[in-house]
Amino acid sequence: MAKVLCVLYDDPTGGYPASYARDDLPVIDHYPGGQTTPTPEAIDFTPGHLLGSVSGELGLRRFLEAAGHTLVVTSDKEGAGSVFDRELPDADIVISQPFWPAYLTADRIAAAKNLKLAVTAGIGSDHVDLGAAIAHGVTVAEVTYCNSISVAEHVVMSILALVRNYLPSHRVAVEGGWNIADCVARSYDLEGMQVGTVAAGRIGLAVLRRLAPFDVALHYTDRHRLPRAVEEELGLTFHESAADMVPHCDVVTVNAPLHPETEGLFGDELLGTMKRGAYLINTARARIVDRDAVDRALRDGRLAGYAGDVWFPQPAPADHPWRSMPHHGMTPHISGSSLSAQARYAAGTREILESWFAGRPIREEYLIVDGGALAGAGAHSYSVGG
Repeated sequence: MAKVLCVLYDDPTGGYPASYARDDLPVIDHYPGGQTTPTPEAIDFTPGHLLGSVSGELGLRRFLEAAGHTLVVTSDKEGAGSVFDRELPDADIVISQPFWPAYLTADRIAAAKNLKLAVTAGIGSDHVDLGAAIAHGVTVAEVTYCNSISVAEHVVMSILALVRNYLPSHRVAVEGGWNIADCVARSYDLEGMQVGTVAAGRIGLAVLRRLAPFDVALHYTDRHRLPRAVEEELGLTFHESAADMVPHCDVVTVNAPLHPETEGLFGDELLGTMKRGAYLINTARARIVDRDAVDRALRDGRLAGYAGDVWFPQPAPADHPWRSMPHHGMTPHISGSSLSAQARYAAGTREILESWFAGRPIREEYLIVDGGALAGAGAHSYSVGG
């Protein structure tokens, strides 16, 4: 029998919900491109309920305990003596989310003598040291595509919020004001702007598709060039690198995984090549940009706005400079954890566990590391080293 250690974010400050704003969710059985949504043998939760916090338990407790497994759920993941560190040495499986990551460092993996499987309930497994996982024979899997569209929607929302100066204008209304000039002095139309994405995988391509009706010019850069038919359909301009692309863009959105080739990509040098007054949106990973360089670029006017929901570390400390820099639209890491997305990543986590316990292969598209090497989605998106 297995010990499953699950790290989830805290329950709402007012307690676990007794009711919800909506009674149901739209039924989605496949993603763009045809990949089916998770197909576990059963689920023990109600879609649309809060599953990603401690009391939600990803809907796994009944399933695991009925099969004789042990489930430990905690939000306490950092600092000396954390529940995560105390429970990790004899855990067989660790489940974590990008929004409240249990950082599986090389030291932690070495200390977890029984660890065989690390599951990301969501997408993005950079909180796991993939090199250490490979060295120790740990399989790493994530619920690929489960919240890609959720994040793409958040990107489009963030772009519009920045360009139209929505958040400061909303604050004027909340605070009882009505000065139109204050609201519109930094407000522009998105129409006609040059918009580019760093990476055009599932999220980046979904962003491009959603922006096309806004009559913008679309650009992208990616390690894997899109098919010509897609480029022609959306009117895309391909660039060999981010350095080639960003000087042309009024808006840049980052939708790439974090790995040695992307870490620190947006530093003073690259930001200095962007148009004065450009907007930068990052819902990928915080360390793709230089924290202090972004702060400086907002304060000196190089950037007109920065938005996103990824920080490092997570949760971010109260004195993190991104909380107080001007012209930002930051949120906690929420883009991929809508109640809609939670239903999919909880079901996908169960599907992975069902396959693992039954000795069946995990879906290829869910695999990041397997058999001592990058595999599946991991081989497509990640590089190891650095």
